Amino acid sequence: MNQFEVTMAGFGGQGIMLAGQLLSYTGLKDGKNVVWIPSYGPEMRGGTAYCTVVISDIRIGSPIINTPTCACVFNRPSFDKFAPRVKPGGLLIVNSSLINVSTDRKDLTEIQVPATQIAIDAGNGRATNIVVLGAFVGATGVVKYDTLISVVEEKLGKKKELFEINRRVLDMGYKIGRERAAQRSHA
Repeated sequence: MNQFEVTMAGFGGQGIMLAGQLLSYTGLKDGKNVVWIPSYGPEMRGGTAYCTVVISDIRIGSPIINTPTCACVFNRPSFDKFAPRVKPGGLLIVNSSLINVSTDRKDLTEIQVPATQIAIDAGNGRATNIVVLGAFVGATGVVKYDTLISVVEEKLGKKKELFEINRRVLDMGYKIGRERAAQRSHA
């Protein structure tokens, strides 16, 4: 792997920062070098929010990433801003519940995940970020899935019923990410 960069972007209140933090904690627990950089728009809730996470087997030279290996976009403005920035050969994970377009780029892999709908159907619309996080890890394998589960339980497991929902949607996202990654490797 050497180094993998992901930008997660959406509007404030979608749990973008939490998803980035959970990924960062998982990378650290897996013994990787990790950098997490948050960025907020002028308004917290409802404004644009994004974070970049760099996970590496080697020392991280610079935490500033303009062209990430992957972008996970949660809403249309984030799609418009970050889809063009993904490195050629990279990955774009799209919350298709809120984004009804696809990129026309042929030099990356796009995975459509109905993350908001999955979260709502599971009983917690605020778990969209967990669905996307699961899809990202399923598609990339950048961190160990078992480690991610333990971090989610450690950080979000205080309320048993909420943890059960988070665990269920994490699994659903992970399966979608793995299936789509397997499809692209056989294509």
